[in-house]
Amino acid sequence: MTSSPASGDQIRTLFSRAMSDMYRAEVPQYGTLMRLVEQINSDTLESDPGLAASLTRQDDIDRLSLERHGAIRLGTAEELFYMRRMFAVMGMYPVGYYDLSVAGVPVHATAFRPISDDALRKNPFRVFTSLLRLELIEDEALRAEAATILANRRIFTPRALELIDLFEATGNLTGDQAAEFVREALETFRWHSEATVTFDTYKRLHDAHRLVADVVSFKGPHINHLTPRTLDIDAAQQAMPRHGIVPKAVIEGPPRRTCPILLRQTSFKALEEPIVFKQEDGVGEGKHTARFGEIEQRGVALTESGRALYDDLLARARLSAAGKKTTTPYETELASTFAAFPDDWQTLRSRGLAFFRYSVTAAGLTANIRIDATKTTEALINLGYLQFDPIIYEDFLPVSAAGIFQSNLGSDEQRNYAGQANKVEFEIALGATVINELSLYAQAEKASLDRALLQIGAGHLAKAAAV
Repeated sequence: MTSSPASGDQIRTLFSRAMSDMYRAEVPQYGTLMRLVEQINSDTLESDPGLAASLTRQDDIDRLSLERHGAIRLGTAEELFYMRRMFAVMGMYPVGYYDLSVAGVPVHATAFRPISDDALRKNPFRVFTSLLRLELIEDEALRAEAATILANRRIFTPRALELIDLFEATGNLTGDQAAEFVREALETFRWHSEATVTFDTYKRLHDAHRLVADVVSFKGPHINHLTPRTLDIDAAQQAMPRHGIVPKAVIEGPPRRTCPILLRQTSFKALEEPIVFKQEDGVGEGKHTARFGEIEQRGVALTESGRALYDDLLARARLSAAGKKTTTPYETELASTFAAFPDDWQTLRSRGLAFFRYSVTAAGLTANIRIDATKTTEALINLGYLQFDPIIYEDFLPVSAAGIFQSNLGSDEQRNYAGQANKVEFEIALGATVINELSLYAQAEKASLDRALLQIGAGHLAKAAAV
C-alpha cells in the first residue's frame, strides 16, 4: 500500500489478477484450463526456436503468463458509459466496433484494451464488452418490461463511482486508492446466483433469446469467461478431453497455418448453474447457463487488404459447407479455401497483407558505415540488415465471437436480425468514439520501422516515407 500514484498499467494488472482469482474460485475448470495452456506454451516454445526468438525480440514472452481476455454483457447505454470510464482508470480504451446481429446475436460491442506497445507488453488484458439491443426483441411488451428491469438496477458500487470521479478530477489514484478501486470494481463482475426476476419473466426472456435472459435477469454483468492465450490451439483442443474438459466441435476462425493470422478460439460448454428466482409465481429455483471456458491463439494482424481477403475466403468456405451435417467437411473446406491466402511471412509482408514490427539485425548494426542514400528499405531487408516480426492481433472477430456465443447458448439459438449495425448509436451510448484498430497497427509498424532506420543510419528513408 502506498500514497504514491499508481499507473494505469499497475491498476490493470491488479484488476486482472483479482479477476482471475475470483473466476478460478467460481469456475474450478478455469484453473485446469490455465495449467493446460501453460504446459502447451512451454512445450511449443521449446519445440519452435523461431517462434521463441520472435517473441523474445518483441519482448512478448512475459506477457503470455499474464494474457487474458474477459467478456461481459451490458444492458443499457448508461451502463456502457460508466463502464468506459471504469476501464479508463485501468488504461483500457474502446477499440473497434462489432455488430453481432449479423450472426443472430442481439448485441453490438467493443473491446476495451491497452493501445500502446508498451502498455500491451506490460499487460494486454482486454474485455470484450457487449451492449444488449432491446430494439431487436420483436415482442413490444417484453421489450418494455426488460427495459424497466434494467433501468432499476445499479451495477456499480457507490464507492467505485466516487473513485472514478476522483481519477478523472486528479488524473490518478494513489496505491491505496487503486487497491480499493480494484476491490470495488470487482463487485460489478461477480457472479450472483439470485435472479432479480420471477421464473415466468426469466422464461419469457429466455424464449426471446438466451442471451437476453442472461443480461436482464441478474444484478450485474457477471464475467462469463476469462480466456488465456495458447501458442498451439490445436494441441489444446486435443488435450482438453484428457483433462476432463469437452471442447466445442470446431475451432472458430481461420484454419491451422504455418503463419497464424488473426484469431482462433475454442471453448467448453457453458456451466448449468442453480439459480434462485423471485417467488411471486411460486417457482423458487431453476437452472441457468452463462459462464464457460475459452482458449485463444493469436496470429498476425492483417491490413485492410489482408482482412478483405480473409473475409472473402471465410464467406466462401461457409457458403460451400452450408447444409453439410458433419464438422469434418467444413474444416476440410476451410483449409482448402484458405490455400489462396499466402502462408509465409515474406509474401504476407511484400503483398501488404499483414502488419510487421521492424528491428535491426546484428549485421545491420555493424554495417552502419556502408549504408548509403541509394539503399531502399527493401534492399536493407534483402541484405539482412533489417528483420521483421509479425505484430500480434489484439482484437476480435465478430463471426467467431458469435460462434462461441451460440455454441454455449444452445444450437436452437439461431436468429436472423439481418445485420443491423448501428455504430453511431453505440458511440453515443459510449460517450466516445471507438478507436480504429487498423490505425493502431499501422502506427506501431511505422514507428518500429522509423526507429530501425534511424538506428541503422538510414533516417532519410523514414523521412522520405513520411512525405
